Amino acid sequence: MKATYTAGPDIHVLPSALPVPGLGDQPVHAFLVRSGLPMLVDTGMPVDRDGFLESLWSLIDPADLRWVVVTHDDRDHTGALAAVLEAAPRAKVLVHALSLTRLSEEFDIPRERVVTANPGSGVKIGDRELSFHRPPTFDSPGTLAVFDHSDGTLYSSDSFGTVVEETARDFADLDEADFFHGFDVLNRAIAPWTALVDEGKFLRPVRELAALRPARLLSAHGPTVREAAVPRLFEAMTRIPSLPAWLPGADLDLEAALDAHESRTG
Repeated sequence: MKATYTAGPDIHVLPSALPVPGLGDQPVHAFLVRSGLPMLVDTGMPVDRDGFLESLWSLIDPADLRWVVVTHDDRDHTGALAAVLEAAPRAKVLVHALSLTRLSEEFDIPRERVVTANPGSGVKIGDRELSFHRPPTFDSPGTLAVFDHSDGTLYSSDSFGTVVEETARDFADLDEADFFHGFDVLNRAIAPWTALVDEGKFLRPVRELAALRPARLLSAHGPTVREAAVPRLFEAMTRIPSLPAWLPGADLDLEAALDAHESRTG
């Protein structure tokens, strides 16, 4: 884990990174919204569990956490989920039903602590209104992007992420050519089906999210993107299905990368 920082008013980033051999580092972030009824978006990687929990509970008392949004069930988004729910008895989980089913293969989440959501649905949490969307690129059928209408933040799960030589907190701190090169790699790597997709259908969720006019875009695998820079990522996403499939051979094995990271930090 790296030092936490803020991406907006009381939006705290819990940052880490996954080394991807031959490519650089893939950011792996979770987000804590501490105002109102506090909400955590994703719970980090298993290899970072102890550090993640230490960082999280330094920002909020476990008794105060009310919601945990799981954007999808992959290990790098659910690494500390069981521990968070055990420590935070008042917290409920917002998750797609398919992700909940897949999570149940590893551990049980009491049904009274679960609220399920689908793309196109919404929920009100205190004075915060959330809507759920299908992001343009994804590697799990239960993936949800979450838009917070109260402050204009789009939590885009894996989508709109990048792989860079060295991670940074803000889009403005990165070389743009490097960012967009990694953007093209990651968004094809997590969604190799984009080379086969109907481009018109692919553009629908891009346009849907762009129409929300996010004030900031927070990908689990990217830096904070603010205001005028956000449309540039939507524009870059429209090109993904016109690019050839990205075939890494042995270069990109995320399971192997997780194992290597664990052995390096263990």
